[in-house]
Amino acid sequence: MKPKINIITLGVDDLERSLTFYRDGLGFPSKGIIGKEFEHGAVALFELQAGIMLSLFERDNLALDANIPPTPPSPTEFSIGHLLGGKTEVDAVMARAAKAGAKIVKPAQDAFWGGYSGYFQDPDGHLWEILWNPAVPAD
Repeated sequence: MKPKINIITLGVDDLERSLTFYRDGLGFPSKGIIGKEFEHGAVALFELQAGIMLSLFERDNLALDANIPPTPPSPTEFSIGHLLGGKTEVDAVMARAAKAGAKIVKPAQDAFWGGYSGYFQDPDGHLWEILWNPAVPAD
């Protein structure tokens, strides 16, 4: 297996609400919800950089597709990191996320490891870390 990721799928409770948050609130490009013609198949896709895609799929449909029972959501299972080029950029993204309806769980601040970061949760509780790390160049 090559060490790469092509698609990250987030289980969501309300596909329309999550589409609105990511597309209209955060500005992620999307053609909207596709696959409505399939039972349990509606999904929203967002093209990110370098061929990576973000997919939103209703939680119950994700569990059904993976053949596992649905479980309660847990925001501490993982976080998605969004690396930026400086503190000002971090502050701007955090402000945009808040305006879009994100819950700011840790305002952006200097970090013990020498960078600057903050966390927000999307409408379904998924945890995003918005950060600047002086040791890692942002694209």
